[in-house]
Amino acid sequence: MMDVLMYLFETYIHSDVELSVDQEKLEDELLKAGFHQDAVYKALDWLEDLARLQEDDSYTHVEQSTSTSMRVYTQQEIDGIDTDCRGFLLFLEQIKVLTSETREMVIEQVMALETEELSLDDLKWVVLMVLFNVPGQESAYTQMEELLYTADVGITH
Repeated sequence: MMDVLMYLFETYIHSDVELSVDQEKLEDELLKAGFHQDAVYKALDWLEDLARLQEDDSYTHVEQSTSTSMRVYTQQEIDGIDTDCRGFLLFLEQIKVLTSETREMVIEQVMALETEELSLDDLKWVVLMVLFNVPGQESAYTQMEELLYTADVGITH
């Protein structure tokens, strides 16, 4: 599913090409591009959920984090988001790419991927897609885009 999402993002959104609103034609194009039908459907559903973030005001109730606050992950989130990825999310918050609200959006979208193993590169793409879809996050999107295309940025061990 991540391959489909990355393809769509790079082909349509990131390159400013007009995204076809006809879902059937888009599905056909993705299938012709070699993607499996199940992955295409899941990716399109995931994108619909992502688009709903713009309308969802439940994130406005997330407490603003302070320098002494800490996000506690559920066991399900720990199982789905490894230590490196959680550390990278913290790093993004510390450098002000993510707010507590956008962090929660990213975590929700990551968990919706239903992937067994989330790579750090996949997480970076999810963050970029979330920031692209949230109004007022243009500066954070630009910063994240730079981080995405820069190798070995983030946490050092």
